[in-house]
Amino acid sequence: MTRVNLQENKQIEVSRFSGLSGFRDISHFTTTRRGGVSTGTFASMNPGIYTEDDPGLIRKNLALLSDAVGISPKNMVMPHQTHEDRVLVIDASFLSLDDKERKLRLEGVDALVTNVPGVCVAVSTADCVPVLLYAPDRKVVAAIHAGWRGTVLRIARKAANLMIEAYDCDPAQLVAGIGPSISQAAFEVGEEVVKAFQTAGFPMERILRRNTETQKAHIDLWETNRLQLLEAGLLSEHIEVAGICTYMRHEDYFSARRLGVKSGRILTGICLRKS
Repeated sequence: MTRVNLQENKQIEVSRFSGLSGFRDISHFTTTRRGGVSTGTFASMNPGIYTEDDPGLIRKNLALLSDAVGISPKNMVMPHQTHEDRVLVIDASFLSLDDKERKLRLEGVDALVTNVPGVCVAVSTADCVPVLLYAPDRKVVAAIHAGWRGTVLRIARKAANLMIEAYDCDPAQLVAGIGPSISQAAFEVGEEVVKAFQTAGFPMERILRRNTETQKAHIDLWETNRLQLLEAGLLSEHIEVAGICTYMRHEDYFSARRLGVKSGRILTGICLRKS
């Protein structure tokens, strides 16, 4: 994954996956902390509409991002995530709704799927795992928010399966990006979290490590989500893991564990370009 200053607006810096960047019919991005107008723990590019930042500053940040990526703010669809496994399809019927009804539909949703060109589906994170999916054969995209609870519920696999079943996407052609989020080294968890992953049937020998000094458990969310995508039929070579730890790199990307819950959010989005 590479960080780039967008030529359209040199103030905005985003990260992009090399694999997804190879497709000209999509646009995608993960915001960094650079280029916005927010201050304090929200500084400076905070597009998180559900944070406690000044709403006016959030709107300015979204306008700056919108200008930079060439997507109108009204075409950016962002759910109110609740660490569950609900996947919502963004189609013509959803887009025909008024703003109030759209907001209601987006409540409690953690992944979005669409095949509508010009609509950007996006999720916000600050240590949780953002996952982007693209089906080049059927022109379908998805944005997924996978916190540890959503990961336990296999939301990444669920979203991929929806694309395969509802849109007849070939899993062997699906391309995925697992974005900046907390690394196993930084993700120390309690035994109740370990038990949740064990009960859900994950291969603990692959995803669990214990600190030799503290004996505290560390879970690998990157690998857990990668394994789910493999279960859905994706090819290993089509899954790109950014390998960027938000906790370690909190100066570049927001980290709730490092900066506190009352801090900014990263926005990770994907959009089918209009032909």
